[in-house]
Amino acid sequence: MAGAPLACVIGDMDLVRPLGMAGIRCITVSAPASPPWFSRFTVGGVPWVDPLSQPDELAEQLIERLVDFGLAQQSKPVLFYEQDWELLLVSRFRERLGEAFRFVIPEADHVEAMVDKRRFQVLADQLGWPVPRGMSLNAASELRPDDVDLRFPILVKPMSRRTGTWKEVAESSGGVEAKVLVVSTREGLREVWPRVMKTKEDFLLQESIPGPESSIESYHAYIDRDGMPAGQFTGRKIRTYPSSMGYSTALTISKAQDVADLGRDLLHQLGFKGVAKIDFKRDADGHLHLLEINPRFTLWHHLGARAGVNLPALVYDDLTGKDRGPAVAVRPGVRWCWLQGDARAAREQGMSWPSWLLWALTCEARANLAWDDPMPFLRGVLWSRLRGILPAPRGPHGPVSPGCRP
Repeated sequence: MAGAPLACVIGDMDLVRPLGMAGIRCITVSAPASPPWFSRFTVGGVPWVDPLSQPDELAEQLIERLVDFGLAQQSKPVLFYEQDWELLLVSRFRERLGEAFRFVIPEADHVEAMVDKRRFQVLADQLGWPVPRGMSLNAASELRPDDVDLRFPILVKPMSRRTGTWKEVAESSGGVEAKVLVVSTREGLREVWPRVMKTKEDFLLQESIPGPESSIESYHAYIDRDGMPAGQFTGRKIRTYPSSMGYSTALTISKAQDVADLGRDLLHQLGFKGVAKIDFKRDADGHLHLLEINPRFTLWHHLGARAGVNLPALVYDDLTGKDRGPAVAVRPGVRWCWLQGDARAAREQGMSWPSWLLWALTCEARANLAWDDPMPFLRGVLWSRLRGILPAPRGPHGPVSPGCRP
């Protein structure tokens, strides 16, 4: 596939790897010396640093850099994106990027409504979807803790975790940054209220569905231009860190027909086209509650590819005119883990080190670590950590800064 269009990946190894597994050459758009730069699947890179400040200025710079790169290629590359910021970037600059790239992305209104938690709550309520009750909160609001008409415990969700202020709120409320805060009582809400309002950010307050993180199940699909699922699968969380409302550290492919049926129905109601991940939480009675819809590529696509359904490769085939072949059933039970995070998550659950290590090494998919592509882990993860411990190597004129792959 030397002459085939490149895949330009704004994301990490969990998006690079499924493309590489399909024999697709990748260009990484990421921080220099991060794991994708060292993968055997990448043939070059566009250096970039994840924007935590000045997102508007950085967006314009990245768009110019991407368009210049895309126009310089003999054949239009296929663009892939993994996080909300990149999703919004591609959506809001779709016309300019379309001059240099091929990509799939839902309608702009769908993207904005799904990324903005407040708008998503309104949309879900209007369509009668099974979402927990919620209400929005911002610094200009005159709402007070005693005015919150929700059943406790409730979740405090930031509309965005990109500004840096969310980290201050989360860590000051428990010492470990979680994706959302769990507030058990109204007194607890009164305590956290000043810290939340001080950020001058927008938040969503939402009723919590009881149950562990392993009760969160998801539907993953690529809906093609004809409105049909070109590929789909379901999955379930095994562990997160922190254990409550944390980041995924261990996942598994499932075979949940009700999850697939409900997920397809929601996307059909929207007339949705593109890639989507829909999160549900199953309560003690077995009912599914809708948490969110992410209309973008995710780390789950590495796991899905290992289980037989490679959604990024299906998108690539469609956009480059290749025959994507017959639909394939996914293999349930295939597992993924993020080693560094899952070691802590397993320890928090009381799992012994030998038991966890055996479990992790027998996972079919792991973030950054693969026996047939070891350099992302060895150079992008281990070496970067050792650099922070070991003194910098010295040349004849002083310390030498380690280079990265051109």
